[in-house]
Amino acid sequence: MEILVFNPIGHVDSARLQQDFPDLTIREESELEKALACCVHAEALIALAHFVEDPLIAAMPGLRWICSLTSGTDHLNTLPSLKPDVRITSGRGIHGPQMAELTFLYMLSLVRRMDRIRADQENHVWDRRHQTLLWSKTIVIAGIGAISEELALRCKAFGMATIGVSDSRNDAPGFDEIVPRSKLADVAARADFLVALVPLNKETVGMFDEKIFAVMKPSAIFINVARGPVVDEAALIAALREKRIAGAGLDVFETEPLPADNSLWDMPNVVITPRIGGMSDVYDRQIHPLVVHNLRCFVEGRINDMKNIVR
Repeated sequence: MEILVFNPIGHVDSARLQQDFPDLTIREESELEKALACCVHAEALIALAHFVEDPLIAAMPGLRWICSLTSGTDHLNTLPSLKPDVRITSGRGIHGPQMAELTFLYMLSLVRRMDRIRADQENHVWDRRHQTLLWSKTIVIAGIGAISEELALRCKAFGMATIGVSDSRNDAPGFDEIVPRSKLADVAARADFLVALVPLNKETVGMFDEKIFAVMKPSAIFINVARGPVVDEAALIAALREKRIAGAGLDVFETEPLPADNSLWDMPNVVITPRIGGMSDVYDRQIHPLVVHNLRCFVEGRINDMKNIVR
C-alpha cells in the first residue's frame, strides 16, 4: 500500500510515520510537480486541505482516503475530481493551543496599544499611559468546539467572563453562559471581545454583519479566527473606520491573500495576520497521534473507527 504525504510546509514527520508503519510505502513530496510524478498508486493522501488541488486528486485513481491535517475541509468539496466515496477525515481537536494564543495576541496587542508602545520605543519616548486589563472583561465566543474550549479556559485564568454562542451545545468547560445563535446580537452588545470561531457553511456566511457591529460597544474588539466569509467585510471596515468599534484582530479574509489595496492594511486599530492561526512550531507532534490512529484504522480496514470523520 502506498501513501502520499503532500507536505509543502513540513506539518508531518514522515520519517517517524514510516517507522510506525514499516510495511507501507510512504512517499513525501513538498512540490506539486514531484507529487504528481509519484502519486499514481497512492491509496491515501495526507495533507493540509487547502494545499490540495484538483490535478493532484485526478492523478490518484485509486485514492480512498484524504487525511486532512486541518480542521476545515470545505476546500475539498470544490474539487471536481474528488469521488464521492473517498473517505475524508480532519485534523479537528489539535489546534486549540495555537488558536487560543493567537486570540490573546490580538486582545493584548489591541487593548495595550502595542503599536504605540513600539512607536514610543523607536522614538525614545517615555510616556506612562493608562493601561487596560483583560481582567473582568467579557469575551463572547461564537462557535463552541475544541478550540473554543481551550480559549475559554485560558480566558478564565485571566479573570474574564466567558459567553458562548452555539445551537448544538448548552454546556462546555470554561464557559459561564451559552446562548443560541438567535441571541448573538444580544450577547454581542455585552462583549468587550467578540470572537468568530464558527465553521463555514451556508448558515454562517455573513453571520457577522452590520447589525452585529451596530450593537457592539464602541470600546469592543472583533476577532476573526474562523473563515473570512463568515464576516461581511465591508460592514466591518465601515464600523472600524467610523470608530463604532474599537478594533479588530483578523487572521482570515474574504479574499486571500488579502489584496494590497484593501483598506484594512492601513488601519491603526487592526492587527492582521496571514492565516497563521492553526500553525505551530510543534504541529508535527500535535497531529502525529491522530494520523497514526487513522492510518492504522485505514490499513486494517476499520474505517468506521477513524476519528474526525467528515464523510
